[in-house]
Amino acid sequence: MKIPDTDTTITVVEKVINFFLQLFHFTQHLLYLVTIELIDCMNRRNLLKTLTTLSLFVPHMQLNSLEKLSRSLSSSDRMPVLFLGHGSPMNAIEENEFVRGFRKTAAALPPPKAILCVSAHWETQGTFVTAMAHPRTIHDFGGFPQALFDVQYPAPGDPKLAEDICTSVQSTEIKQDHHWGLDHGAWSVITHLYPDAHIPVVQMSIDRSKGPDYHYQLAQQLAFLRRKGVLIIGSGNMVHNLRKVAWNKLNEVGFAFDWAREAQTNINNLILSGNHRPLIQFEKQGIPFQLSIPTPEHYLPLLYTLALQEKDESPDLFNDNYVAGAISMTSLKIS
Repeated sequence: MKIPDTDTTITVVEKVINFFLQLFHFTQHLLYLVTIELIDCMNRRNLLKTLTTLSLFVPHMQLNSLEKLSRSLSSSDRMPVLFLGHGSPMNAIEENEFVRGFRKTAAALPPPKAILCVSAHWETQGTFVTAMAHPRTIHDFGGFPQALFDVQYPAPGDPKLAEDICTSVQSTEIKQDHHWGLDHGAWSVITHLYPDAHIPVVQMSIDRSKGPDYHYQLAQQLAFLRRKGVLIIGSGNMVHNLRKVAWNKLNEVGFAFDWAREAQTNINNLILSGNHRPLIQFEKQGIPFQLSIPTPEHYLPLLYTLALQEKDESPDLFNDNYVAGAISMTSLKIS
């Protein structure tokens, strides 16, 4: 029997080893791609379980790198939350520092699959969500130029999202509405975020008969939507007292009465420190708060945004300025 040449044997063995090394690296890459695809339909907990399972099949897989990947993917899978100080309806058609702030913020957002907006301008007895396929543009104001009444924001609705909200919230009954539409608290700001009106929009009403704790707790039950690609927006104004507006200072951005500035400064500090309880109990925070929030409808959308903040998230304030002495345009992004 002919004995194989030693050099030839070594060459064959090297080729076999190289083949299995290439196969191993290909398997690693394939599993990496599969992991990326899974993130669309899995939350972080399930994803980590999957990564652990995958590591059993490929013992030498770098699990640490995959865990880092899961963290980055899960953070991108969780949509930010916004509170937008909408101010005058004229912001829908004017060019100013506030609408530029809206656009700048929108540019840094991941593309949402849908928007849920809690607007100061839809108060109801009970809680409702718009459930129509094509919500109308509501011009719920008077005394403005015709150009503002001509604005249409033809974003589609999302009946399935409305249904999901109604069936998922357990603490209260949420009913579907087929008559409202998009009021200016929603479309006057969303038009600057997504001017093409291609993102479906659902509005949730504010139950005027309920206190701030109700709204904060209700908002917490909406957290699951963030991992379904839904951008949740509260639209109002933290400081909003039309009875105290300095009409002669309408065009003087930055002018604020002392009580308005004091209240907004305190609100900002509480937001940045993550201390939500005094913000929920805003009625007990003294005269500056009472003057700044004479009625709750413009303030309550802020609580919907704050309630969705998770432990690893930070608040980012923008558009932190005043108009007409008694209105703050301060806005908030949580991510």
